[in-house]
This record gives sequence, structure tokens and C-alpha cells, in this order.
Amino acid sequence: MAVSGSGQPSVGIDELLERVRSGYRRVAAHEAYEAARTGDALLVDIRYAALRERDGVIPGALVIERNELEWRLDPQGSHKTPEATGHDLQIVVICNEGYASSLAAASLHQLGLHRTTDLIGGFQAWKAAGLPVSPDNGTDL
Repeated sequence: MAVSGSGQPSVGIDELLERVRSGYRRVAAHEAYEAARTGDALLVDIRYAALRERDGVIPGALVIERNELEWRLDPQGSHKTPEATGHDLQIVVICNEGYASSLAAASLHQLGLHRTTDLIGGFQAWKAAGLPVSPDNGTDL
């Protein structure tokens, strides 16, 4: 077993993903679509601009690049977006393929956003499911 500089056992990324994902229920593309359509969930796209420009965006999804996510969604934060209405908000984090979004969801859980989840397979799964995608209009937070 590898040990980090702090003397703690080190964890590989696969194990870390397994650990964080065990803390919540992930959602599939059609479930996320339905939750957003009915107003039960806020879709948050954390992909970087080049991917959005290449592949498009999910209509109605809030675009917040990963490096600003916690600041924009913390309901108590001074830099929060208007959509960050409270800790009970259901958030579905979307990255390109469903890996970075798992780590982002875990980070939002640490802020008390306990209904946060992520999209299994990310944007690519959404697109493969034939769900709505539109060209990137170049706007994000």
C-alpha cells in the first residue's frame, strides 16, 4: 500500500471515484432530462469552453466551469449565482464523460448541497441518448 507524504494511505483515482459515488445516487440522461423539464433539478454543465464549442450545450443548463463551481453554487457564498437558492436544491452536475462531475458533486456535498448528483456518462451520454443539444452561444458564468 502506498503512503502519502502525510503518512496517510494514498488512494488511486478509481478508488476515490468509487468512494465518492457511493455517497449518492447518480442519474442517467433521461432521468436528468425529466427532472430538469419538470423543474425538479438544475442541470449544471462544468465542461470547459472548447468542449462546449465542439459538441454544443444542453438547452437550459447552467454553465459554470469547474474552477468556479463551489463559489457559484454555495447558497451562502458572496459570489453565488441567482440559481443557488438553498441547500435543498437538486443539482445534476454534467462533465464530458461522467468522471470529473463525480468529484465535483462530492465537493458540493461538502458544502451542504446534499441533493447534488451527477450524470452517468456525462454530456456524451446525454447526446448519445438523443436528448436536446444546441450550439454553444458562448455565454457562461
